[in-house]
Amino acid sequence: MSLRDSLKHRNKVYGGWTSIGHPQVAEMLVRSGVDFLGIDIEHSTISQEQSQRIIAACHAGGIPCLPRVATHNLESIKRLLDSGADGIIVPNVETTNQVEQLIKAIKYPPLGTRGFGVARAQGYGHEFEEYTTKWNDSSILIIQIESISAVENIDKLLQFDEVDGAMVGPYDISGSLGIPGQIDHKKVMEAGQLVVKACEKYGKACGTHDIDPTLESVKSSLDSGYTFVILASDVFILWRWGERMQDLINSFR
Repeated sequence: MSLRDSLKHRNKVYGGWTSIGHPQVAEMLVRSGVDFLGIDIEHSTISQEQSQRIIAACHAGGIPCLPRVATHNLESIKRLLDSGADGIIVPNVETTNQVEQLIKAIKYPPLGTRGFGVARAQGYGHEFEEYTTKWNDSSILIIQIESISAVENIDKLLQFDEVDGAMVGPYDISGSLGIPGQIDHKKVMEAGQLVVKACEKYGKACGTHDIDPTLESVKSSLDSGYTFVILASDVFILWRWGERMQDLINSFR
C-alpha cells in the first residue's frame, strides 16, 4: 500500500523529521523504519539543493519524502516536486482559497496547473510518461492547522478530495488564542480535538508531532484519534542528548 493509500485509509503511519541539511543524517533516520521522512524547510536553513539530496537519500532507502515548505510560495513548491518530493506539508493553512491554490500548484492538469518539466522527479526524461500519468493519484497534500481561524474553518478545508490529511500545530494555535506556549491548556486541547473529529468525519489522516516519543506518549496520541505521528527529529534528538550530557558533566563538577 502506498503512503497516500495508508493516509486515506487512516492507517497508523509514523514519520521521521529532519532539520539538518545533510543527506547522511537523513540516511540514518530512514533506517529507523519510519514510513516517511519530513524535511523541515520552514524552521531550518535547508536549501533547495540540500532538499534534493535528502529526497534522493529517502528514495534510496525506500521511503517517501514530504518536505514542509517554508511558505505558500508556488515557485518553491514546484521546484521541490521536480526534485522528486512525493508531496508536501504546508504550514498555516486557513482558507479554502489557499487550499485551491495549493492543489493547482501540486497537481497536473486537469486537476491543477503544474507545469510539465523534465528533472529528477521524471527520471530526467526516462520515466516522464509513467510519472506524469500517475502523479495526480499518488501525490500527497497535508495541511497544517495552526490557528484558531483554521480550526473554525476545518470542515471547509477538509472537503477537498486532494487534501490527504491535516496536522495539528498546538504551539501556534496557543499563540492565536493569546496563551502562547500553553499547549496543555484546555482551549488548545479542545481545538486539537475539533480537528481530530473533523478528520474522522471526512476520512482524512490526522497527525501530530511528538517531540520526545515514548510508548506511552505515542499510544496516547493514537488513543486521542491521531492516525499519524511524527517521531521527534534530528534536532530534538540532539537537544535531549545535550541535556543529558549537561547533567552528566555537572555530576562530576
